[in-house]
Amino acid sequence: MTIQFNDETFYGDFTFKNSDWAVKRFPFPFHEDSYMYSVNMEPHKSYRPGSVFERTFDVDEHYVSEMKDRARVLANDPLRCQSLPHMTLAGWDLLELIMEAKAAEYPDLFELHKDGNRWRWINKPLGIDDTFTFLDESTLPYGPMEYITRQTQGDFAVLDQRDDNLWMDAGMVTTQADWSLDFDIGMNFFEWHAPVPKAHEMGIFVRALKFLLNIQQGQPARRLNWTMTVNPLLDTSPENYHKWGVMKQGLTMDNIGEKQHLRVELQTFFRLPRSNALAFPIRCYLISFNDLVTVPKWGRRLHRVIRDLPEELATYKGFIDNRPLMVEWLSQYDDGSPTSDGIWPDDE
Repeated sequence: MTIQFNDETFYGDFTFKNSDWAVKRFPFPFHEDSYMYSVNMEPHKSYRPGSVFERTFDVDEHYVSEMKDRARVLANDPLRCQSLPHMTLAGWDLLELIMEAKAAEYPDLFELHKDGNRWRWINKPLGIDDTFTFLDESTLPYGPMEYITRQTQGDFAVLDQRDDNLWMDAGMVTTQADWSLDFDIGMNFFEWHAPVPKAHEMGIFVRALKFLLNIQQGQPARRLNWTMTVNPLLDTSPENYHKWGVMKQGLTMDNIGEKQHLRVELQTFFRLPRSNALAFPIRCYLISFNDLVTVPKWGRRLHRVIRDLPEELATYKGFIDNRPLMVEWLSQYDDGSPTSDGIWPDDE
């Protein structure tokens, strides 16, 4: 196998770590020294070999450990995965999309063999070798969406399109940034985005919905979103806020570099062929402040973004109380030099 998978945890002792390779390919979300909500969509095409944008579904050194963490979360709370009855066909669409992409783009890790509707799926990192009948749920251990998303990094919302809107009618959500599938299931696009400040007044969501409704099969799109997390937690769900919310109170100048993590979501959008549903994968990447500032451009830029972020956005993203500490610590890595355009390190 070409990827060396980490043995790490995202809870308890928090042994998560990024290799130098993972740091250099991290999807830093700020293309300039300030931030405000925007639609910021672009075609989800292969871009920049070695980056997280190269393949349809990124697989990296955290894959095996993230899948173990997903299984742990689901064992404690099965409602993190739900699919309304009319979404089963969309689940098969998603299964096909992921299997075909992974088998084509990571042939050393995944294999898909088809004999009519009789399919054989081999997932070498997880030790899975299953034969099943496509479109026959009884031949899989779980429903099709749950089966494949137990083997794919990131969360998945599967959106039904009707009445000129999108409805969150299915999903696998175990690595979310403080929102609940169990609460949002069955809501439409505007309802589940209701808590976001400023964006509604700016017309962001009206424009975003218009764009998403017009995504065509074979023309996926992507965008980056971000927030902050204390400790490398994947599961920052409202259901578990009593466990992770208190962690925000333990930051100091001595430990913030290790504990504070920038949390970036690579959000992609795929039109599914049979169901006409929209698949919405949300892949989470974490990087500690200590690792982030090893790229000088990122350290300077993050300081300026956090320092100048509107108060309501820092509040919504959950770090308003720790912002002064973040700014003070990051200021050590901002010498005032200009930063180049774009998200990539200057040495590249």
